[in-house]
Amino acid sequence: MRTTTAWQADATAPTLHRTTIRRRDLRPDDLAIRVDYCGVCHSDLHALHAPRAHQGDEGAALVPGHEFTGTVREVGSAVTGFAPGDLVAVGNIVDSCGTCPMCRAGQENFCRDFPTLTYGGSDRRDRTTTLGGYAREYLVREEFAYHLPAGLDPAAAAPLLCAGITVWEPLRALGVGPGSKVAVAGLGGLGHLAVKLAVALGATTSVISRTPDKAEEARGLGADRLVVSTDPAQMAAVRDRFDVVLDTISAPHDLSPYLRVVAMDGTLSLLGHIGPVTLDTIDLLIGRKKLSSAGSGGRPATAALLRFCAEHQVTADIELVPSARVNTALDRLARNDVRYRFVLDMSDLDAPADQG
Repeated sequence: MRTTTAWQADATAPTLHRTTIRRRDLRPDDLAIRVDYCGVCHSDLHALHAPRAHQGDEGAALVPGHEFTGTVREVGSAVTGFAPGDLVAVGNIVDSCGTCPMCRAGQENFCRDFPTLTYGGSDRRDRTTTLGGYAREYLVREEFAYHLPAGLDPAAAAPLLCAGITVWEPLRALGVGPGSKVAVAGLGGLGHLAVKLAVALGATTSVISRTPDKAEEARGLGADRLVVSTDPAQMAAVRDRFDVVLDTISAPHDLSPYLRVVAMDGTLSLLGHIGPVTLDTIDLLIGRKKLSSAGSGGRPATAALLRFCAEHQVTADIELVPSARVNTALDRLARNDVRYRFVLDMSDLDAPADQG
């Protein structure tokens, strides 16, 4: 077994502490990656505060982190596409069955046998619980690592592997491009990347927010306008306007106002809140509107996203902090006190614990 330093939470408390964890030995198709930068996702908050009953060698321990960039340190004997020193990126899926129709279609995120998640999942070979990227080293199958294109800042690129691909897949699946009218509801970690990507794809892009104080931020990201969702006149003015509305709001909320601004035959795509929703079908009926959702992305889409972002210089707006400040970052994230994504610099894990 290999060991590395990580930030881990035990079953009894959500606070992370620095410790040494075990990784598997290097397999023939594995990369051993030094994790350089790891994004802090709302999913990490949910995982830390949810009841945990993980199985495997680490018991109920949890190491979050599923959007990271790093450097290949070692490769297995069967690896052909990577070499030590390569810059790479890893997202929230690290394996899948590879044989179901979804996997064969390049949609490993919808694997019928459920994909193996970067943390809190079950390794498909030895059934140990996966421990995530809040660590100095991660081992992953070659097929689920991606070359980080030249020109992308490794720290600001890390959130592309979760937040970025989450908004990229519906943008591409719904055919967004020049001439499209897109609205993004919510301007956080998901929403700001949705705006940047929609603009880069050539869409006329608006932001829908509860308050007007984000108008300047929205324009700075490339949006044409900000629509205040609490202003009935402004919402009425954009009724039936948008071909695609990407709803990135993480809290439960009424969908009706957002469906009403969708154009005829357009789509409201739910990306932020995961859970039951209630709606009046009349809001779908009038205008033949569609309700969809998406989550993460398959390998082809993730690789395409990274190429597109390199070509168009799209990365996340981040606040880079030493990994030792991870608990502070999580506390601030819970209060939405970040513009727009925390990224942990993992290099301080090389220092002795009393200095980290």
